[in-house]
Amino acid sequence: DLRWGGRRQRQMCIRAGPTAAAAAAVGTVGYGTYGVLRGPRVKRVTVPLAKLPRAAHGYRIAVVSDIHLGPVLGRGFAQTVVDTVNSTRPDLIAVVGDLVDGSVKDLGPAAAPLAQLEARHGSWFVTGNHEYFSGAEQWVAEVRRLGLRPLENARAELPWFDLAGVNDVTGEREGHGPDYAEALGDRDTARACVLLAHQPVQIHEAVRHGVDLQLSGHTHGGQLWPGNFVAAAANPTLAGLDRYGDTQLYVSRGAGAWGPPTRVGAPSDITVIELASTRA
Repeated sequence: DLRWGGRRQRQMCIRAGPTAAAAAAVGTVGYGTYGVLRGPRVKRVTVPLAKLPRAAHGYRIAVVSDIHLGPVLGRGFAQTVVDTVNSTRPDLIAVVGDLVDGSVKDLGPAAAPLAQLEARHGSWFVTGNHEYFSGAEQWVAEVRRLGLRPLENARAELPWFDLAGVNDVTGEREGHGPDYAEALGDRDTARACVLLAHQPVQIHEAVRHGVDLQLSGHTHGGQLWPGNFVAAAANPTLAGLDRYGDTQLYVSRGAGAWGPPTRVGAPSDITVIELASTRA
């Protein structure tokens, strides 16, 4: 009977539907986990800066955010990140927060490979919100010991532009929040300024202080549904390059992952920002 056969096929399809959906979900999560554990891919973005002198055209900044070292992403993962960064031969390395999820006592050995980071103008660090859950003062001291230069509401005058950094907004709970006047006040505004600030929401203060480019992380690009909706609602830019007035904002999706070590639709990255002089 053709009707009976058709009914049977429909019943089989109905029964198979949930099984196929579950298999697809497991496969997607599995691939997302593999992508995190494999390590971040390199993304390259060119950012033109009007104040950048011709001599600095092509200057490369490796942006590393949200490594989230912890029980799953340990020393081996840190080594992968370091090797990937060094392979890009950057002029400067910017580690823009959320390096760890735990204390120096527990994760100091996992962070040790950071001492191998290499760039002619050094490696620089600003705190993220997770540093304040993990002992920010101790971690600032530890990354300094490893050879990185913390920018705690501070600025360095590099040969062709100013590099500034502010603490994460979570530090306000401990009396160590961002101080934009301290980091950006009294500078020569004719020089280009690059600001390291963990959270994209800090862009509004960057605009007020005449910053040319802010480099951030924090969002993970959404990482995993439904976190993408939450992150998009909480941040002015979820990922990539954006402009706010005369200030540009670049948000990295981050190198690691928080919570479940998996990503779906938001692959991890280390971004090489190539600065371009509009005078070139």
